[in-house]
Amino acid sequence: MIRINLLPYRAARKKENIRIQVNVFIGSVLILLGIVFLVYKFLGATIENLGNEINSTKAQLEKYKKINLEIAEIKKKLAILDQKITVIQSLERDRKAPVQNLDSLYQLVVQKRMWYTQIEEKGNIFKISGVAIDNQTVADYMNLVGKSERFEKVQLKAIKQHIMKEQNLNLKKFDVNFNRKVPQAQKSVSTKGGKSYEK
Repeated sequence: MIRINLLPYRAARKKENIRIQVNVFIGSVLILLGIVFLVYKFLGATIENLGNEINSTKAQLEKYKKINLEIAEIKKKLAILDQKITVIQSLERDRKAPVQNLDSLYQLVVQKRMWYTQIEEKGNIFKISGVAIDNQTVADYMNLVGKSERFEKVQLKAIKQHIMKEQNLNLKKFDVNFNRKVPQAQKSVSTKGGKSYEK
């Protein structure tokens, strides 16, 4: 009977198995290290990109802050400009108002039956003194003022007899107050000062 000694073969095979396991282990470690390295590089690149984006965003925020400040400054200047335009328009209106008021007042005179002796303007209030030939003329005058497009709130303050001895005339002296109508757009603008026209 032939006997074969397998011990050297088994020992060699065992060594081969150990060598393969060692190689597999080393290969696995190397692959793992490679994966870790790749992940590290990827994360590093991602962090760097995020850092760049953050810096870019901060730079844009600074830029937009400057733009917002410029816009706020422009809005302030526009508001000041609007105020100046409003004042100029108000002054232009006020410059023309006395002439227009006097023209309107003289158009309301009852021709050949009355005349003004004093016209006083304080803000939007007119105080009118005049002489009429009779009470009916004063009433007609007040109706004309009340129906006009420029004036409102007519009030008779006083009416009394006025005798002109030289002409032998028995007239009526009257005092009437009324307001100038203020357009809706001008109601927010307050008018100060007064003007007086007297004959």
